[in-house]
Amino acid sequence: MVGNTSGCHESRLLIVGLGLIGGSLAAALRNAGFQGHIVACDPDEGEIARGIEMGLIDSGGAYLAEQINDVTMVVLAVPVLAMESVMAGLADVLHRASADVVITDVGSTKATIRACAQRVFGQVPINMVLGHPIAGSEKSGVAAANPNLYVDHKVILTPELNVDSDALQRVRSLWSACGADVLEMDVERHDQVLARTSHLPHLLAFSLVDTLARQDERLDIFRYAAGGFRDFTRIAGSDPVMWRDIFIANKQAVLASLDDFEAGLSRLRHAVETGDSDALIATFDRASHARHYFDSLLNKTSYQAEYYMQPQGKVTYRVQPGGQAQGRLRVPGDKSMSHRSIMLGALAEGVTEVKGFLEGEDSLATLQAFREMGVAIEGPHQGKVTIHGVGMHGLKAPSGPLYVGNSGTAMRLFSGLLAGQAFDSELTGDESLTKRPMGRVADPLRLMGATIETAEGGRPPLKIHGGAALKGVEYDMPMASAQVKSCLLLAGLYAEGETRVREPAPTRDHTERMLNGFGYAVSREGDTCWLQGGGKLTAGPIDVPSDISSATFFLVAAAITPGSDITLEHVGINPTRIGVINILTLMGADLRLENQREVGGEPVADIRIRYVPLKGIDIPVDQVPLAIDEFPALFIAAANAEGITRLRGAEELRVKESDRLQAMADGLAILGVQHTTVEDGIDIVGNGDAQKASYGGGRVDSLGDHRIAMAFAIASLRASEEILIDDCANVATSFPDFVELATRIGMGVSVEGAHD
Repeated sequence: MVGNTSGCHESRLLIVGLGLIGGSLAAALRNAGFQGHIVACDPDEGEIARGIEMGLIDSGGAYLAEQINDVTMVVLAVPVLAMESVMAGLADVLHRASADVVITDVGSTKATIRACAQRVFGQVPINMVLGHPIAGSEKSGVAAANPNLYVDHKVILTPELNVDSDALQRVRSLWSACGADVLEMDVERHDQVLARTSHLPHLLAFSLVDTLARQDERLDIFRYAAGGFRDFTRIAGSDPVMWRDIFIANKQAVLASLDDFEAGLSRLRHAVETGDSDALIATFDRASHARHYFDSLLNKTSYQAEYYMQPQGKVTYRVQPGGQAQGRLRVPGDKSMSHRSIMLGALAEGVTEVKGFLEGEDSLATLQAFREMGVAIEGPHQGKVTIHGVGMHGLKAPSGPLYVGNSGTAMRLFSGLLAGQAFDSELTGDESLTKRPMGRVADPLRLMGATIETAEGGRPPLKIHGGAALKGVEYDMPMASAQVKSCLLLAGLYAEGETRVREPAPTRDHTERMLNGFGYAVSREGDTCWLQGGGKLTAGPIDVPSDISSATFFLVAAAITPGSDITLEHVGINPTRIGVINILTLMGADLRLENQREVGGEPVADIRIRYVPLKGIDIPVDQVPLAIDEFPALFIAAANAEGITRLRGAEELRVKESDRLQAMADGLAILGVQHTTVEDGIDIVGNGDAQKASYGGGRVDSLGDHRIAMAFAIASLRASEEILIDDCANVATSFPDFVELATRIGMGVSVEGAHD
């Protein structure tokens, strides 16, 4: 059975129009064990006879008046241009239907069908729920009915604001019974989306095949056509009458999408004519990676974005207790530097070659955003990216919101960079990111003259109005934050005069180092850094070191596991990022920096760490900003140290991807670790006995926070029982190879639900 009819209790269902769509609906319901009576109305009595013979319908005929008696639901599955006359006929006999009858349809142009209903009924009746199954075939007629046509396909409902809630639920139940994924949209949005994703491709396929079919060499053209041509033009075999009706009915939206396509085609033609290699690679690479990027969003479902209409996938880690921690590893490139390399490379003059780029979803979202603003970017391929810079004022307005996934870094840095552009822009992200505060960047940017709108509570999406004349400011940050500092420095590139930022405690300085590397002078004295607006960036090579935040999980794995010995290669040891090294060393860890060197202005080293018993400490307040992202893993180290570890001055942890203080405290409680939380920190009572497990197991909720998920995975090395960690999909945002590397050092991690 393809669906579940437990919630679909229609006693008598009438399908008007027994073609492929209507016939497949009947077939899907039958296949799912639907118990009601299915009748059909179709002007072709041969179709009715075939439907009865195939066992799809119980009865039917050519006249609506003869089929309407006691019907509880009517599904209008007729061509769009026939819809008004069918509705008019239905209105005349609807009084003979059941008192609680519900009406729905399957048409692909909802504004036209809504207008039909308004003309026939005076308004859209509250018991009418307009809908559109996103499914079909080149075949037509009831003989082509397919019971699986709707399985795992989307059905978009476009209910009116005053719709009867029971009617809406019954239509949802109908399509759910067929195995469909039921969504809701407003009518206008539906027609715009379908014009671009369905109607325009069909129009182009019909045109291409017709153009080639009228040429003298047509036999050879079709005889030797490759698979890609056949795949694209397959849709030109669809029902011509149906598509004629759709193009006429959805004329305005189709024409708007056709205008956009013709403009793009004209740009491509000009690039081919003039031999503009950069323009061609920009278009092709943008398209190629957009296709792969959207595939990853839809298939991995790591993010939720309303305009992708995709629910978030749930991934669970099941981690076995115990295990080893041995080996040499190179963890992925630093995420902070990967973001910044794309941003500054795009604004530079010349070509920037990046090595060690983190191919996680957050970094790919940043890369894709710049492609959408007209930057030609090649790769990534095995960590290599080539960026064809457009200069400080070369970005172009994106066609829609810029989606930055789960990345607070990207959103905050983008806000500063976009505040200085001539065009309007909007920044949005996944469900987790839309809960994070952005007032901390919006407020100082407004002081510089930027016009920025946020959602309630200063949260995303951010709407930035272009063309603002920015002026440099002196800004004292109330809280240490590298993201806020970087945001203001990027805005300062476009501001008149000098932009100065004072930080209450040291934070990572990748932005300052990389700006200097691109030839843009950033000065520092004490706790203040500054730059002068109006300069330019010059492209150069970037070698991204391994991310110390990612390395931290394996540093802690070795620090807590008796007999361990792990070396992490080519790790960035920027002085503003080594809080975790300092804290582990204070706890007594056997940690050594080997092969120290400098790459592209950033210090790197191989880090070797071997097990020795750890001791609880009072974490120095001056180290907190230098290890803010590493504390989830450090809490696990504390749970395995002798005595109490105390953390204070870490209120920033409450506004990360989750409230990390509370999320870690909740997880530690489940494992049985003694602890006490305060507003800005936590006290953790550790187990200093290497001969016994430090805590038990249990089921922990990571709240979609990648660092919480990875921290509790590492905790399993000293657990007595299995640990299950829910909501781990976002680990792919920062550390795509985490499970593979954890398994390599000797941990037992399995992944569940990735493709459910």
